[in-house]
Amino acid sequence: MGNRVFGCDDCQLVCPWNKFATSTGENDFKPRHGLENAQLLELFNWTEQEFDTRTLGSAIRRIGYERWLRNLAVALGNAPHSREIVLALKGKREGVSEMVREHIDWALERQRCSR
Repeated sequence: MGNRVFGCDDCQLVCPWNKFATSTGENDFKPRHGLENAQLLELFNWTEQEFDTRTLGSAIRRIGYERWLRNLAVALGNAPHSREIVLALKGKREGVSEMVREHIDWALERQRCSR
């Protein structure tokens, strides 16, 4: 999974039909929501309300906030060690589901080992 949070881009890359596609200037097909340049920590710190607002009209919304946090925790665990990442993971640990907490704990262990 590396630092990926959502798989649509990978699907686009391997889709056999896309070999026939050409680029378009159509606004509906341009990146939206500013997510193409977003930092993982910024995304991980979103509240559920921010997630709902900022992913309105996006396929990302289908995974829901809980799986969004889970995927981001995995991506942060795979990132090079960073004090900011550790603090963000620890700060989000309380008040999340058991599944997300399990992935945060995994990410914290990975951060500890990558020092």
